[in-house]
Amino acid sequence: MSSSRPDTVSAVLARGRLGIPAVVFFVVAAAAPLTAVAGGTTTGYAVTGVRGIPLAYLVVAAVLALFSVGYVAMSRRIVNAGAFYSFVTRGLGRPAGVATAIVALVGYGAMQIGLYGVFGAVLSGFLNDRYGMDTTWWLCAFAACAVIAVLGVLRIDLNGRVLAVLLIAECVIALVYDAVMVTHPADGRVQFDTLSPGNLIGAGVGAALVTGIAGFVGFEGTTVFAEETKDPKRTVPRATYIAVGVTGLLYGVSAWAMSAATGPDKIVESAQNDGTDLIFNLVSPHLTSSLVTLGRWLFITSLFAALLSFHHTWARYAFALGRERVLASMLGRTSRRTGAPKAGSLLQTTLAVIVLAGYVLADADPIVHLFFWLTSLGALGVLILMTVTSIAVVAFFRRTAHTDGLWRTAVAPALAALALGAILVVTVKQFDTLLGVEPASPLRWLFPASYAVAALVGLAWAFVLGAARPDVYQAIGLGADSATAPLRTPDPVRQPV
Repeated sequence: MSSSRPDTVSAVLARGRLGIPAVVFFVVAAAAPLTAVAGGTTTGYAVTGVRGIPLAYLVVAAVLALFSVGYVAMSRRIVNAGAFYSFVTRGLGRPAGVATAIVALVGYGAMQIGLYGVFGAVLSGFLNDRYGMDTTWWLCAFAACAVIAVLGVLRIDLNGRVLAVLLIAECVIALVYDAVMVTHPADGRVQFDTLSPGNLIGAGVGAALVTGIAGFVGFEGTTVFAEETKDPKRTVPRATYIAVGVTGLLYGVSAWAMSAATGPDKIVESAQNDGTDLIFNLVSPHLTSSLVTLGRWLFITSLFAALLSFHHTWARYAFALGRERVLASMLGRTSRRTGAPKAGSLLQTTLAVIVLAGYVLADADPIVHLFFWLTSLGALGVLILMTVTSIAVVAFFRRTAHTDGLWRTAVAPALAALALGAILVVTVKQFDTLLGVEPASPLRWLFPASYAVAALVGLAWAFVLGAARPDVYQAIGLGADSATAPLRTPDPVRQPV
C-alpha cells in the first residue's frame, strides 16, 4: 500500500458547487422515492407478509428525525466526506472510526450493487414487453454500470442537475398515482387499517422496520457532500431535515394509498402476485396509457438515480480513507479537471462489475437474491452506522465545550441510539423473515455476521497503523486537513485513542 501523500490540490474535493437544493436532490435521489414505492414497498409487503409497512415508514421517519438532531449538530463542527467515519472517530476514537469506515464501505456497496438487480430486471422486462425486444437483466445492468462509470468522474454539480430533473418528475408522478389510488379505493371505501399500531406487533416487525430503513438510506449522505457545498454549516442541517420530512411523508402516504386501493386485507397477496407492477396495475384502469408508461420510465430512471447517488457516496468514503492514507493513497486523489474522486469511483465500478458477473454465472434471481438481499444487507449496515454514530455524538459533546444545548448534544442522540438499537436487535433476530428463508437457514446469521467481520478487520487495521505508521494513525479523522497536517491530532481537545 502506497504511503505517498496526495498533493494538496488533488486531495481536496471541488468546493462550493452544491447548494441546499442540489444536496437534497442527491440524498433524496439515493432514497429514490418511486423505487421505494413501486419496488421496496411492494417487495416489503410480499416478502415480510406484514400489513403495517405504511406505519413502519412513519415510525422510521420519526426515529431518523430524532437521530438527525445530534447528527446535524455534529456536522456543524466536522466537515468531512467520510461522514459516519469521521464522526465516530471524533467521538469514540480512531480504531472505532476505521471499523466504522469498513462497515460503511460494505453497507453502501451492498446498497448500490443490489440496485443493479432490480434496475436490470425492470428495464429488460419493460423493453421486452413494450417494444418486443429480447434482452436480459444483466445486459441492462452492465449498460447502466458503464454509464455510471462515466458520470462518476464528471463534475458533481452536473450530476446534481441530472438527479434534480429525474427526482422532481418521479415525485410528481408518485403523488398523481397516490391521488388516483385513494380516489378509487377497494369496495368504494377508504380504509386506514394498515396504519393501525397492531400491525407492528409480533412476528415480522423487524423485517417491516428494516424495510422502512432501506427506503430512507441515503438521507444521511448530506454530510458526505459537505466539503462540496457552499456553506456546510447551513446547507447540511437544512438538507437533512428536508430529506427526512419529504421522504417520510411520501413513503407513508404512498404505501397506505396502495393498501387503500387493494383493500388492507388483500395488499400482501396483491404484492406477492404483481410484484413491482402492482402500483401500475392499480392506476392503469383510471389513467391514460401514456401516464402509466411515463410512470414506468420514471421508475426506471428512479432506480438509475439511486444507483448514481450511492455510487457517489461510496466513492467519497473511499476518497476520505485514501486521503488520510488509511487505504491506498491513490484513492485520495481527485480529477484535476472535474474535482471528482476518480480512483474511488473507478474502484466502485470495478467491484460492481465483478459482483454482477458472479450473479450472472450463478444464474441467481436478480430481484430476490441481488436486489432484496443485498439492499436489505445494506440497510442493516446503515442502521448499525446510525446507532454507533448516535453514541459517538454523545461522547464527543461530553468532552467538547459547546453552546448547542443539552437536547441536541445528549438527550436526542441518546434517545436515537436507544430507538435505533432496539430496531437493530429486532431486525437481526428476524432477519430470516426479511430474507424470506427458513429460520434454520445459515443465511440469517451470515448476513449480519459480515458486519462483525468488517468491523474486526477495521479494528485490526487501525491497530496495525498505530504500530507501524503512527503519522497516518494520528491523521485519522482529519479530513481535508490531513493533506497538510500529518502529525496533528484530530481534535484540539483530549480524544480517545
